Amino acid sequence: MTTPRTTGRVLLHVGTPKTGTSYLQDVLFRNQRLLKEAGILYPGDRFDAHFLAALDLMQLPWGGLETEAHGLWDRTAAEVRAWSGTSIISHEILATASRAQAVRALASLGHPDTEVHLVLSVRDLVRQIPAEWQENIKHRRGFAFHDFLKTIQDPQRNGPVATWFWGVQEIPDILNRWVADLPPERVHLVTVPAPGGPPDVLWGRFCEALGLTGIDLDREGQRTYPSLGVPETALLRRINLKANRVVPPVRYRPLVRELLAHHTLSRRTGSPRLTLPPDVHPWAQELAGAWIDDIKARGYHVIGDLGDLVGPAATHPYADPDQPDEAEVADAAIDAIRALLLENGRLLGVEEDLRAQLEETRQALDRSYLRPTYRAREKIVRRLETSRAGRGMLRAYRFGRGRSSRSA
Repeated sequence: MTTPRTTGRVLLHVGTPKTGTSYLQDVLFRNQRLLKEAGILYPGDRFDAHFLAALDLMQLPWGGLETEAHGLWDRTAAEVRAWSGTSIISHEILATASRAQAVRALASLGHPDTEVHLVLSVRDLVRQIPAEWQENIKHRRGFAFHDFLKTIQDPQRNGPVATWFWGVQEIPDILNRWVADLPPERVHLVTVPAPGGPPDVLWGRFCEALGLTGIDLDREGQRTYPSLGVPETALLRRINLKANRVVPPVRYRPLVRELLAHHTLSRRTGSPRLTLPPDVHPWAQELAGAWIDDIKARGYHVIGDLGDLVGPAATHPYADPDQPDEAEVADAAIDAIRALLLENGRLLGVEEDLRAQLEETRQALDRSYLRPTYRAREKIVRRLETSRAGRGMLRAYRFGRGRSSRSA
């Protein structure tokens, strides 16, 4: 049973993915002390604490991390209930929580005695669909973009890919699961602005939604993941198809996702961007239009412009990631090989240093064994071990020193 609280306020940001969430969470975590001085709690002692708490709330399997996450949601909620000011919880995978999980989350944060606000950041499907396919590729998937589009357009929405995509992207359904009995004025939709605008617009909208306006935060974010271009994503998909059987997940993340995708291929400029095919574009915009009408009818607080959900116009010419320019893929592959060679060289250097340290340690041990005092002790031990009385004396000596080894 949770302890009710009649003071304070909770801002619960539940997604969606690819809406600037990593940058927001990085800024909030690195400014915890400054936020506390302003009366705002961002709980957690590590940057992924809210992610782990979300895994715990939803009982999601996630490569073994669910064991590490056990009990973290309740501990986070208890910390929030104990804080008399404003608290912020933020993670995008919360968007896929079931209605029962959402009700439990709100209750654990003190609802209805506490003033809980729901914040949902949203972006147009025209950009979200390619971004979600790319995220699947960065998580070891190998299906073609065409197959992904066919899967999510299927009205049946069968299978884990479609279930996950719509679970974190279908705005009206997310609101249906999370809003419960919250009044409309406590439900805030933050729209991601159209591409090409000033870079600080989205941050300003987050500040308005989370009450951060006027707080001088350090915004030199580190956890930002630029998107990959068409040839880079095509290369990564081919690597998955060839290497997944021999590269276990525990090695894939640092080598492929981090080194290649995030730190190498995402830094390449000039490649064609991953976009929605022109023939799928009208379907995505029509669906967004229906969502906009639904949101307007609900009367929620919108920070930004619902027109942002329509998305940009179709890209011409369209670069198909299933049939990329092979010269561009080869060029990206050279950069990937270079990065792997540099990393391998770094690791070989670490190995050489460790070997040198091990050799120094071995030589030091050898020198200690050559000392006259060590040789004298060794001679005495050998002599004592030749008789029953001597062995008894050695056992008594070793017991007295608390040693179980056979060395003197």
